[in-house]
Amino acid sequence: MSVANAKQTVFNPEVPFTGMIPGGLHPGEMIVIQGFVPNEADRFQFDLTCGCSTKPRADVAFHFNPRFGARPCIVCNSLQRVSWGKEERLERMPFKHGAAFETIVLVQENTFKVAVNGAHVLEYKHRIPLESVDTLSISGKVQIHAIGYVPNSAIFSESGDLRLLPPQSTPYKGSILRSLSPGQQITIKGDVSLFPHSFTVNLRCGQSENIALHLNARIKSSLFIRNSFLSQSWGPEELETPCFPFSPGKYFEIIILCQSHQFKIAVNGAHLVDYRHRLQDLASITQLEVMGDVELQDVKLW
Repeated sequence: MSVANAKQTVFNPEVPFTGMIPGGLHPGEMIVIQGFVPNEADRFQFDLTCGCSTKPRADVAFHFNPRFGARPCIVCNSLQRVSWGKEERLERMPFKHGAAFETIVLVQENTFKVAVNGAHVLEYKHRIPLESVDTLSISGKVQIHAIGYVPNSAIFSESGDLRLLPPQSTPYKGSILRSLSPGQQITIKGDVSLFPHSFTVNLRCGQSENIALHLNARIKSSLFIRNSFLSQSWGPEELETPCFPFSPGKYFEIIILCQSHQFKIAVNGAHLVDYRHRLQDLASITQLEVMGDVELQDVKLW
């Protein structure tokens, strides 16, 4: 995710890092943290705190602590009056040694929602009022490339599920934090590159390699391919279309409407094709991916 529309961005801070959150935290806002996990990392942590006092230690509203080792996990907790509360543990690890990451903390009225690399990871209910939180601290064995504080006005989805700050080159990954359900639709707006080969839109399952919907527009051959990748295998391709709506250098708008039995796909205001669900567990679809020869302008989930 781009941090260009953030109300404040910090680039390449030294760790340990402590910095004020501009304007505090409010529902609908996001904190975007982009970084890298060294090969020797054993743990690191992001803390949303109430001030930066060390003696006595400031209250910690949200302690997010990935721990590597024999049983990798993420530990979440809160510190109040110098006393830790009950730990909440996620017994899986979305971070990898020697790999870059992007962590998004979405602030809501009652919870923090966290996505890592485009996939929803966990929710943490507030134990301390949001208005008390004014500081972000990062420590441990981690490198940070950028921290962006993104205001609510820069989030296109009113539901807070899927966001894109334009313009954005591909590859792009966005989180569908509440998963997909019938009646929702995704709108993707952008421009095809001047000298394109192809581009791809995937609706993925964050907890597996499954791809519920794979759209592949091949510009030179004028093919718009639909498929699914399930249980480590591609299914039969669907190729028939009444027309091919994409051209080099031209604007496009794709609308994917999720219905109970199919996806309806429209391009540039006209219905193009239907695609019957091959994956029935729609709630497992938590990630949107766009790759290839396009420049994205806007992504919305309605």
